[in-house]
Amino acid sequence: MAATAAVLLAPLLVGTVLAPGLGATAATSPAASAQQAPPQRPVFKDGEAQPVFDPKNVVREELFVRAPVDSDRDGADDEVHVVVVRPAETKRGVRVPVVYQASPYYAGGNDVANHDVDVELHDPGAPDDRATNGTGTTLRAAEDQRRVAAAGARAPRADIGSSYEEYFLARGFAMVYAESLGTGESTGCPTTGGRNETIGARSVIDWLGGRASARDSTGKKVKANWTTGKTGMMGVSYNGTLPNAVASTGVPGLEAIVPIAAISSWYDYYRADGAVVAPGGFQGEDADVLAKYVHTRADRAVCQPVIDELAAEQDRSTGDYSEFWDERNYLNDVDKVRAGVLAVHGLNDWNVKTKQAAQWYEALADNGVDRKIWLHQGAHVDPASVRPKEWHRTLNRWFSHFLYGLDNGVTDEPKATLQRADESWVDEPDWPSVQAQDARVYPWPGGTGRGALDPRFGVPGSPSVERLADDATQTVDELVDLARSGNRLSYVSAPARSDLRLSGTPRARLRIAFDRPAANVTAVLVDRAPDGSSKIITRGWTDPQNRDGADRTEPIEPGESYDLSVELQPQDYVLPKGNRLEFALVSSDHDYTLRPKPGAGLAMTLNASNVTLPVVGGPAALRNAIQR
Repeated sequence: MAATAAVLLAPLLVGTVLAPGLGATAATSPAASAQQAPPQRPVFKDGEAQPVFDPKNVVREELFVRAPVDSDRDGADDEVHVVVVRPAETKRGVRVPVVYQASPYYAGGNDVANHDVDVELHDPGAPDDRATNGTGTTLRAAEDQRRVAAAGARAPRADIGSSYEEYFLARGFAMVYAESLGTGESTGCPTTGGRNETIGARSVIDWLGGRASARDSTGKKVKANWTTGKTGMMGVSYNGTLPNAVASTGVPGLEAIVPIAAISSWYDYYRADGAVVAPGGFQGEDADVLAKYVHTRADRAVCQPVIDELAAEQDRSTGDYSEFWDERNYLNDVDKVRAGVLAVHGLNDWNVKTKQAAQWYEALADNGVDRKIWLHQGAHVDPASVRPKEWHRTLNRWFSHFLYGLDNGVTDEPKATLQRADESWVDEPDWPSVQAQDARVYPWPGGTGRGALDPRFGVPGSPSVERLADDATQTVDELVDLARSGNRLSYVSAPARSDLRLSGTPRARLRIAFDRPAANVTAVLVDRAPDGSSKIITRGWTDPQNRDGADRTEPIEPGESYDLSVELQPQDYVLPKGNRLEFALVSSDHDYTLRPKPGAGLAMTLNASNVTLPVVGGPAALRNAIQR
């Protein structure tokens, strides 16, 4: 059907309307219906669903969906509390698809202390004598509490809704909300991305498809006879992570997802290549802290053993990848994804970092999934706050195509929409840029001040070694702005002769010796302006004890040099003409890593170290821009 013409879909009439659940208005009698005007039908124009329904004239139902999991170990299947808001026309036989948001935040949160990060690092050759709370974790006073819109103590009853509700109801979609297991009025236990949470969220889609049972508050069965069975999931942060999790099960009926600022692997949210690393702004948070925060069901004592196990299994000592984290890695099952994915992420999001979207999007591409990505200059936000008109248009067309089957060409358009630092927007064939190629830069001597950074190998002959001493009391921003420091090494390019664009994942290959058996390693890329001011482009972390794999800790022999690989967070960034590209090596990162006492020594061998950059135009473009 033509995308530019107004299209009316058939009313999709069903037979007898079943008795509604709690809160629903009784169906209109056949005699009364005969005297009424025909029910409103969905209308499409220019590839978008039009606002032809009254978003105030709705049926609102509350129900409980049975999930085939017993995460609170009480001998009964868990139940998911669900709220349905659907156009009143569904009482007259019109079937509509669903936009579904699952969340652990609808009932607010609890006051929970974060872990102490001012601790010594794990030494595999020495006993761990740090004070613990009995579950292998160390807590401190609540300094960096999780702040979300729904923050505060648990309310007696959740006020569940969405800023998108009226928008979708007016265009012929139902809105369905579900409280994650262990939160609000749902039973079960929260486990921060665990399998039970995925099953709980999936069970709602199974109910919409007639494969799971539900009841109202009186125990009466409730069926979703008003829906077409096609569902799209969306949300921001944790609410956007659940769509990734559910899509990775391949559940029938989930036709599209819109994960915004979403997690694809929980290990990469709380760890980085063996290092214990916090989400930006929440130093000391971990999987157990988040589970305790969202644990808002009324009878919470039943979940204490589950959360105690979670606290122990997350392992803040070694930081190793394990079965615990593997269960929370949705990349393992990306080959099961059948839903079209519209991924959205802020290029300045240091809470859910850009790796989460980049690795998910790449894996989707490898598996031939219909996909599109939006990358904006915001942080941890909904794109409606960045570019509302165009965002709503894109979202509408995505769901109209996948949920209503409208042939509007949305999957044939450029796959990447990017916002530049100057706030302009561009559409590109894909992301990272198809023109990006690896290009290397090398550090030259002088790093305690500012050595050179150049595409040419700069240290011929005998090894040149430069040293720094860890000092976690200083932030990375402070360290890179010091003209000279013994606590970081810094290498800067010549002023760029033309704009230089990076698109993808930078990687540092470093040869480093340590004078202690444990140390953090932090790699940083910096944009240095002509006036000397700086902006951190991206950064990354590693634990040298995990040099042979994130899943294994191996001791460091002080004085021995090790080849380490540090993957920095993916980025799309344009270094402006006249600015300098800078690489800095730091040990502990005050804002992200654990913070041991100052003093650990690192010695980097320059002629065995380099940084690989994803440069649009490749090595030639890099040389033309910054070679001295």
